[in-house]
Amino acid sequence: MMAVEHRVYSAAQVRQLDQIAIQHYGIPAYTLMTRAGQATFECIRQHWSASRSVVVLCGSGNNGGDGYVIARLALQAGWQVRLLSLVDSTRLQGAAQQACQDFLAAGGNVEAFADQLPLADVMVDALLGTGLDRPVSGAYASAIALLNRQHAPVVAVDIPSGLQADTGQPCGDAVFASMTVTYIGWKAGLFTGTARDYGGILQFARLDVPDAVYAHVPTAMHLLGQHTLREHLPPRRRSAHKGHCGHSLLIGGAPGMSGAIRLAGEAALRAGSGLVSIATHPDHAAFLNLHRPELMVHAVDSPAGLRSLLARMDAIGIGPGLAQSAWSRQLLTLIQQATPPKVLDADALNLLAQTRSQRDDWILTPHPGEAARLLASDTPSVEYDRIAAARRLQHEYGGVIVLKGAGTLIASTQGIAICPAGNPGMASGGMGDALTGIITALLAQGLGLVAAAETGVWLHAHAADLAAVDGGERGLLASDLIAHLREALNT
Repeated sequence: MMAVEHRVYSAAQVRQLDQIAIQHYGIPAYTLMTRAGQATFECIRQHWSASRSVVVLCGSGNNGGDGYVIARLALQAGWQVRLLSLVDSTRLQGAAQQACQDFLAAGGNVEAFADQLPLADVMVDALLGTGLDRPVSGAYASAIALLNRQHAPVVAVDIPSGLQADTGQPCGDAVFASMTVTYIGWKAGLFTGTARDYGGILQFARLDVPDAVYAHVPTAMHLLGQHTLREHLPPRRRSAHKGHCGHSLLIGGAPGMSGAIRLAGEAALRAGSGLVSIATHPDHAAFLNLHRPELMVHAVDSPAGLRSLLARMDAIGIGPGLAQSAWSRQLLTLIQQATPPKVLDADALNLLAQTRSQRDDWILTPHPGEAARLLASDTPSVEYDRIAAARRLQHEYGGVIVLKGAGTLIASTQGIAICPAGNPGMASGGMGDALTGIITALLAQGLGLVAAAETGVWLHAHAADLAAVDGGERGLLASDLIAHLREALNT
């Protein structure tokens, strides 16, 4: 069974988990609130160990109650504490009311928020929780704007206030947190799209909720991680040879676009494919492997030249540098009829959007613009709810969908996988070509569609993070990522 820390939930599912823990397993709501406050204050002390003052902004409900617990613990630890409430604290109910009373009993003081923030080493955002479903307004909008303008680190309680917990979209304004400590279950909206701008360092606190609680609320979403690699890529046998490790075919490289297919081919080699062939336009086939002689390059000017290669291949990737010419269309038509599992990227997807077919033996890897064309939609609509867009693509086109971007998503009939790795340095040309090569190589090595997509996305992002350690994010190239693939694979 998948570990709790790898599972991802909707906001409604997390509320259901919370209620099951309270009503069926006898864990008082205030006990959970106290554990949440303790976990958050401990994260604050670990990450900002020199801090001795905190401002806590509290709203109503349990999110505000968590803030009162944090304030009390800071007070008891000898910190200077200012607690600013956006609601009349005498009207708090349930566990939040108890948290407020305990804070006051410990010597704390509740101040009314008045459109300004005092100085402190750390700010705590305990304003709004995961139930937000409308644009932030009034005092809450003012408080969020002030938090975003000041310079102290901001720690968000459960989720940055103003962020929609299922889509990761800001509801008007949202807090740019330095750290978010989320409770009981990971929320889907913390990981994908613009959410990556708001959450900061993400920390998970299970709050000692027992496994039996989670058994009541199954989820079809999970996070990728190093466990993905261990699960799908066991160590090679000592007797392995190249014939055991698959033969990958990468197709693309129209005139003037040879670089894309060259990157895909080298990425496939570095991802462990025993053999890698490239089928490309005759204009540049003779010199494409000049600096990577391990690549076997074939000049293909018609489907007939490609057909003879297909019988020897374990997996096919098509699209990098393919363009949308008559040559490109002919090759794609042939590949769609071929038996081996296949990966479609770039212009193969743009051509597919014009014919709109469905298969169970392919992996489609669109970026948001390509996804919009496949869905006859627009890029903002795709980005507004990336999870919904990925699910719709899978429903309409079949197979496995890799919706690229910050927090890449993998959608299949098994559910949604989310990649928390990667960095903004990947916003450069050729990254998608490398991913096509990686996933194709994993298919050639015998991984199923879902396993190849999930493992490939994780390796791609993890290698980019390793490359960023060497020289930083800005200026990171796809070839830099490829250079770290062997390390990512064998760590």
